[in-house]
Amino acid sequence: QVQLVESGGGLVQAGGSLRLSCAASVRLLWLSTMAWYRQAPGKQRELVAAITRGGSANYTDSVKDRFTIYRDNAKSTSTVYLQMNSLKPEDTAVYFCNVKLYGTSTDYWGQGTQVTVSS
Repeated sequence: QVQLVESGGGLVQAGGSLRLSCAASVRLLWLSTMAWYRQAPGKQRELVAAITRGGSANYTDSVKDRFTIYRDNAKSTSTVYLQMNSLKPEDTAVYFCNVKLYGTSTDYWGQGTQVTVSS
């Protein structure tokens, strides 16, 4: 069982920045992707950004050039970050971390962290 601990959400004014982090209790070696999703009220959960074990990143169009996903790994944990700049009110959502185990269809979700951007 992989444990995910998220942090970094909060309230920020439009144009501001936040950094989310998600610590996974597994080495990067055992993961295929680490990703951030978000879900706004009344909307479906959507993929925001993902990074592969090789370091390739992709973003949904609405956050390109504003958000950056990156990760690091320690002896027994892997952490994925989402640096969010130039935040807009439409970025308001609960953000969830997701990791997928390499070579399997198994994935794990974080508990979610609220990001609220005021206009």
